[in-house]
Amino acid sequence: MATVQAKQISYFDNLTAEIAFPCRIVNKSFTNVELFAGCGGLALGLEQAGFDTLMLNDFDNSACQTLKQNRPNWKVICEDITKLSSEDLLKQLNLKRGELDLLSGGYPCQSFSYAGKKLGIDDVRGTMFYHFAQILKQLYPKMFLAENVKGLVNHDDGKTLKTMIEVFAEVGYNVQFKVLNAWEHGVAQKRERVVIIGIRKDLNIQYDFPKTQSYKPTLKDALKDVPKSQGAKYPESKAKVFDLVPQGGCWRHLPQDIAKEYMKGSYNLGGGKTGIARRISWNEPSLTLTCSPAQKQTDRCHPDETRPFTVREYARIQSFPDDWAFVGTITNQYKQIGNAVPVNFAKEIGLTILKALKGAEE
Repeated sequence: MATVQAKQISYFDNLTAEIAFPCRIVNKSFTNVELFAGCGGLALGLEQAGFDTLMLNDFDNSACQTLKQNRPNWKVICEDITKLSSEDLLKQLNLKRGELDLLSGGYPCQSFSYAGKKLGIDDVRGTMFYHFAQILKQLYPKMFLAENVKGLVNHDDGKTLKTMIEVFAEVGYNVQFKVLNAWEHGVAQKRERVVIIGIRKDLNIQYDFPKTQSYKPTLKDALKDVPKSQGAKYPESKAKVFDLVPQGGCWRHLPQDIAKEYMKGSYNLGGGKTGIARRISWNEPSLTLTCSPAQKQTDRCHPDETRPFTVREYARIQSFPDDWAFVGTITNQYKQIGNAVPVNFAKEIGLTILKALKGAEE
């Protein structure tokens, strides 16, 4: 009797097996416009899911150059969204209002003024969210996807998210949101984000958030055969401290006198603070990557070597493919990658959105 050898799941062979699509495949291109695109983590994941990206916007020049270098065919508009939101984007894109399938982006979380009696689009002027909502109103896509920090859910006692949902309703959308952990969706990193999905009220579209994947990658999975690249270094004094931290350990594993000196005033404060002087283990996911690889409150040290993760290691942990180049200074490259939506995470969300859109056309 013949035997079939099981295929080992790799860090980049993920997600699609657990997404069931309708039997009839719709032969059309599903289109996307992205705002606050950064270096392209979300856009790349959506592309891998099957979306055709018509336009991307960001104001950071290095991030825009990263997008252009990796995808010369993408239309990248490098300008402030406060200007973009007043332009005729339908004309630029040669689209009719309501024709676009998806608007995506991760606008910053900002406080609003609640002075007005009606919490609507006019109450959020002066914020980046206002311009996202303005563009959403103009393009009127079938669905939208917004990704943000987990703290948005409880920001200002929940008022911020409540206002956003009311604005989306005013523009014409029903909204679902859920906090998801990228580690449960094909990424070797504990990174919790709130995912907000909007569906136009006049459409019969049913959406389900992606389910937790059985494959939960570790740092060992992500950094296997990672290409060599430039990276930040610790100053000698900090390196001597990290030399004393075991794999998977943090400041709690230091001798008391050294821990007190390194922690300073934080030593006597409550809380775990396990991100300080943290050396990641090969057998666990990374903690959430930040914009700087060597910040004292969010240390992420290599498991074996006393150094921060390199640029390519950072990119691998965020599930960028090795051929995705980053433009700019090393500091800016770390910032781009740290701010990005993990590619595998974005792909899985994109697959569920695509399933919803295809299902509506059955």
